[in-house]
Amino acid sequence: MESASQGLLSDTMTDVPVDNTASARTSAPEGLTDAEEEELRSELAKVEEEIGTLRQVLAAKERHCGELKRKLGLTTFDGLKQNLSKSWHDVQGSNAYMKTSEKLGEWNEKVTQSELYLSASSTLEDWNEKLTQSEAYKKTQETLSQAGQKTSAALSNVGSVISRKLGDMRNSTTFKSFEDRVGTIKSRVVGSRENSTDPHSPTGSGDKPPQDNAPF
Repeated sequence: MESASQGLLSDTMTDVPVDNTASARTSAPEGLTDAEEEELRSELAKVEEEIGTLRQVLAAKERHCGELKRKLGLTTFDGLKQNLSKSWHDVQGSNAYMKTSEKLGEWNEKVTQSELYLSASSTLEDWNEKLTQSEAYKKTQETLSQAGQKTSAALSNVGSVISRKLGDMRNSTTFKSFEDRVGTIKSRVVGSRENSTDPHSPTGSGDKPPQDNAPF
């Protein structure tokens, strides 16, 4: 059924006469003669041909530029940064940017010089002065200062107490007795080591002690 519909449509379209010349050529604008229209059409064809040639040349130049960048090790990101930097520089140098900057400067000056802005600034300064001079602010500042001083004094007292306790512990009888015991054990260990390593010691050699053969 679909093929039958396509065949019917194609037959209907072939029956309609088509004037290619009429579709290619439009009616001449008012005020132009046929000779002028023909001359303009000829010039248009030449311009379009030149545009096509320039596009081909541009494409060849772009390929050559890409090859040079590849040999120099330049990446696409580097080119993008350069293009963005150049575009931003062009934007800053444009008339629209300069006019916008001038307008913003004028608006800023007008706002800062306006009565509303000056009144708001003066009000904020008054509030700040009143706040810093208020009794609540002063009491809060004094409380924080006293708290800091008390904290420092407490830490200092803790350090003094610890030092004093350590001194008392070192001077106590128990600590001295323990210290004496440690010293005695240390001297014994050192003495035993010296005796074991002395070659002239009777106990250090494996021989028996010499007998006394002197007559009585």
